[in-house]
Amino acid sequence: MRILYYDWDEFNGEDCRDAMIRLGHQVETIKVDLSGFEVTPEIEKKFKAQFDRKDSTGKRYFDLVYSFDYYPNISEVCQKYGVPYVSWVFDCPHYTLDSHTITNPVNHVYVFDKWLYGQFRDKGVKTVNYSPLGVNAQRLEAMCRKMDEETGGNIVYWHDVSFLGSLYDNEFNFYDQVKYLPPELKQYMDIVIEAQEKIYGHDLFTDEKAVTQAHIDRLRQYIKFEQTGKYEIDYDNVIRDVLRKKVTVNERRKILERMGENFDTVIYTNPDAKPVSGVSNLGIADYSTKMPKVFHKSKINLNIGLRCILSGVSLRVVDVLAAGGFLLTTYTDEISEYFEDGKELAIARTPEELIAKAAYYLEHDEERMEIARNGQKKVFEEFAYTKLLPNILEI
Repeated sequence: MRILYYDWDEFNGEDCRDAMIRLGHQVETIKVDLSGFEVTPEIEKKFKAQFDRKDSTGKRYFDLVYSFDYYPNISEVCQKYGVPYVSWVFDCPHYTLDSHTITNPVNHVYVFDKWLYGQFRDKGVKTVNYSPLGVNAQRLEAMCRKMDEETGGNIVYWHDVSFLGSLYDNEFNFYDQVKYLPPELKQYMDIVIEAQEKIYGHDLFTDEKAVTQAHIDRLRQYIKFEQTGKYEIDYDNVIRDVLRKKVTVNERRKILERMGENFDTVIYTNPDAKPVSGVSNLGIADYSTKMPKVFHKSKINLNIGLRCILSGVSLRVVDVLAAGGFLLTTYTDEISEYFEDGKELAIARTPEELIAKAAYYLEHDEERMEIARNGQKKVFEEFAYTKLLPNILEI
């Protein structure tokens, strides 16, 4: 198959293209500024030039266009020229999925969260499908082997407990940027936010017993969004995502502070992030080189899930396991579905359990290392790009 790959310098693009080529596909990249998501004359011209190419038999050269994440303007230009468009979405939330273009028949869109997939199915959208996210198993297996050979087969650990990811205590913490909420409304929402921090596997913001439509309607009076009319965005759900992001901000900081009180704990995040008491910030670790080493050389890697992911297995989970790291993660339905707690990773259903399991596994080296080996084996077998892409690319 000949694939025209839209390259937007995403961190996992090289891994994916490598797997495509190893599967026997021909891959060429296209780069063009798609910001604004409108089809400009420049965008159409560049894609049309590729669509007009022919092979030796006179057939259109490219079989499909591929991108990570969904671009409405790619969908529109593919629809105009009758070219299949495959999109694999790893960002969450990803509001371009709310574009009216999502139902274009050329689309083959894959999301990694079964709850989100169900929302589209319930609306009758047949162009959105489900797939878990993937990793480049070949690259990471070779990288882990090299790291182990360099230390004589024994892992030399850098950290006891590490967390790699955003604290969202910046411009993305939209809840704290709201200039005014009526005191009784803010007090109630703060109570729900605090309660949600203690509950995994159940979203209070879609539970009418906790947050009613009346609450959402009132919040929308004070939390405003630019509405261009270009998308069919569910702004009620945007409000819920604002609240979920605030939960993530709170619980990541609180959990990391408690980790710092009890264990040697580090974070790899934006150097400008607000300091976390008792925890060292070692800055950003790039995806391809530094990040797998951090995972491999940390006794415990924390995944404190982004609350906007309601059921799925985030890319961070498979990244840690593929690098041979031991993962201690907060609960989601699909993490529990795909992986066995205590065999391939460790799952916590409360913040207290997260602390308790960290203490336990720091004291049980052999058990922890065996779990890490099992988790890596599971990801290599079931989440490798070479395992998942044949289904993604089936058009």
